[in-house]
Amino acid sequence: MWLSNVWESRRPGLRALSGVVEHATWRMVVCETNPMKLLLLRHAIAVPADTSGIEDEDRPLTSKGRKRFKKAARGLAEIVSTPDLLLASPLLRARETAEIAGKAWGLKVTPEPLLAGGTPEALLSAVAAHSKLDVVVLVGHEPDLSKLLAHLIGGDGEGLSFKKGGAALVELDDDTTSSGRLIWFMPPRLLRTFGGD
Repeated sequence: MWLSNVWESRRPGLRALSGVVEHATWRMVVCETNPMKLLLLRHAIAVPADTSGIEDEDRPLTSKGRKRFKKAARGLAEIVSTPDLLLASPLLRARETAEIAGKAWGLKVTPEPLLAGGTPEALLSAVAAHSKLDVVVLVGHEPDLSKLLAHLIGGDGEGLSFKKGGAALVELDDDTTSSGRLIWFMPPRLLRTFGGD
């Protein structure tokens, strides 16, 4: 279920936005069309940038990073209904993070080169091609994700840096993919709690 205005019916698999009408033995879920949501997700803990013999784009997740993010991914799957699309930076650490998240939701990963250093404007232009979708996940890097979040909600991104494996959910404005409102911003420790840590 969503942490903000979403409730889950007692019938498995039935989730909705808006509200719930209660009855003694059943619940009717009231739905309405909602704007696209972007789930911004930073890659999990990877080997250090100065590791000898490993280029930056080839840095894999550490065993600790994998283990921790598997719990965080289970947490994400608990609080975010299955997204429509999972886009990831082509850099190895982001791809590996996206694959772990994808397994938690049962999704395949789609590479998006703009998640490795693209401007917020260029990335949002690419996302606009998927404007009919409800939820799109973007797996990337810092400082790119903080810049994107700041661009969407206004501000300079000060205090909005993503920890490795951290995430934020943004609801885009109805008529645009260039601005929105922050629904939640979570460090990986909290996500792991939702995942059973």
